[in-house]
Amino acid sequence: MKKIRRFIWYLASRLLLVLVLVSAFTVTFYYAMNASNINIVLKDGMAKRAQVIMMQEDSSELIKFFQPSYLQRDENLLLALEKKSPYQYYTVRGIDHRLSMTWMWCWPWENTARAEFVETIPRIDGRVRSQNAEAARALYGTTYETPPKWQGGKYSATLVKENNQWHIRSLSLIEAIEE
Repeated sequence: MKKIRRFIWYLASRLLLVLVLVSAFTVTFYYAMNASNINIVLKDGMAKRAQVIMMQEDSSELIKFFQPSYLQRDENLLLALEKKSPYQYYTVRGIDHRLSMTWMWCWPWENTARAEFVETIPRIDGRVRSQNAEAARALYGTTYETPPKWQGGKYSATLVKENNQWHIRSLSLIEAIEE
């Protein structure tokens, strides 16, 4: 009887160890999967947002990355859509958009995630439109020929998972970064 009890405890302890290891691997796998998906959504979404603001691109694709409720509150985006953006006088051909994730957390069983990241655009390829040169000169002085610098910053984002796809629910600027 003593040998049977020891054998059962031996099997139970090994089974518990295997269960703990499988659970740890599963949690790690889902965390990594969510982290990579969130990183892609943030990079592509923030790049598309900057392109809409600076290059007057179609804003309908932003719905892939942002919740509609956030898009209705984004001041910079609303200014661009109302043709009041500081980039309205310029033809922007390209941007060097950079985003680096500094922190992210999401439990595998939750549908919300929090992330902090730094967004910068160190180079903007564009020129003032000839018909808008005087208005741009009045606003920006001697540096009117090139588009104004993008205000980089450290952001905090909340993302939600809807229909197995992550969307940015809110963004808040933690700290402005001077280029």
